Formats: sequence, C-alpha cells, structure tokens
Amino acid sequence: MKKQVQITTEYINLGQFLKLTDHISNGGEAKFFLMDESVLVNGEEENRRGRKLYPGDTVVIRGTEFEITQ
Repeated sequence: MKKQVQITTEYINLGQFLKLTDHISNGGEAKFFLMDESVLVNGEEENRRGRKLYPGDTVVIRGTEFEITQ
C-alpha cells in the first residue's frame, strides 16, 4: 500500500513527518518511536529524527509506504 504525503516546503524532517502521518502525537516522541520501530527511508534503515526528506523520497513504516510529493 502506497500513500502520498504532500509537503509545501523544500524538505521535511523525519520527526515532523512522523507527526504529520499520525505515528506520534508530538515531536518529543520521535526519538523513542525510532528506537522501537523499523523505519526505512529509500530502502535503508533510518533512526535520525532530523533526517531530511525531500520530494521523491519513500518512507516505509509498519508495512505502509509513503511517498513525499510537493
């Protein structure tokens, strides 16, 4: 299943993305979410909440694939 997430800025941080997609309720939870969950960015494991995501990037969380669009 693939979902598109539209951003209006040049990029979005992974922590902000997790909040935008309702995986966390506030930014403080990002660190703990990334410690407990497997998150793939463009096919590679990612655990940095500050990772910049750009249009065209794909993120997989709990089996759901998200594509960043602008």
